[in-house]
Amino acid sequence: MNERQYEEMLNIRTSENQQGFHESLHHNRYEPTPYALLEILFSHYRLSGEDRLVDYGCGKGRLNFYVQYLFGAETVGVEMDETFYKEALDNRTAYEKKRKNAKGKIGFCCCLAQHYKVEARDNRFYFFNPFSVQIFMAAVNNILKSVEQVQRPVDVILFFPSDDYIDYLEHQTLFELLEEILLPGANRDIRERFLIYRLE
Repeated sequence: MNERQYEEMLNIRTSENQQGFHESLHHNRYEPTPYALLEILFSHYRLSGEDRLVDYGCGKGRLNFYVQYLFGAETVGVEMDETFYKEALDNRTAYEKKRKNAKGKIGFCCCLAQHYKVEARDNRFYFFNPFSVQIFMAAVNNILKSVEQVQRPVDVILFFPSDDYIDYLEHQTLFELLEEILLPGANRDIRERFLIYRLE
């Protein structure tokens, strides 16, 4: 399916990229992960209905709806931009109109990533380079504190990962690389990949 067909099937609108850039140097512009690449990711990496995925910098919620539709898993989108947050809520209303069994499975939080309170149920965390490594470190530290309080395996999924993100996870945490999923453009740009890290 192409982008338009996915949007129609899910009854959501997430396709437009952000115009311009955010005023802060710590935040990158909104750009949804293409559906074609999500297909590749989730043909290699499976979730269960027991998982709860947090998407940092979720924008209008594309990943949240896709994951809920595909696996029945709960999802949370963390978004600091109020306009995108409101669009994500509108998308949730439209999505739930077609899927009554999805009610209560998709949540959105309008806050800075470093202020999101990681819940004990959260065990999968997605980052598409939404912000600087300093904010990434703060978000991962919140994940680690949550795991100290309630021990559980957790995965961090990086799309188009920066060297700074990789360096931090591999040299300053106990996360270990579980899987690398190369994408069609990887021969031109090594960042064209998904990296999945696990903390047992």
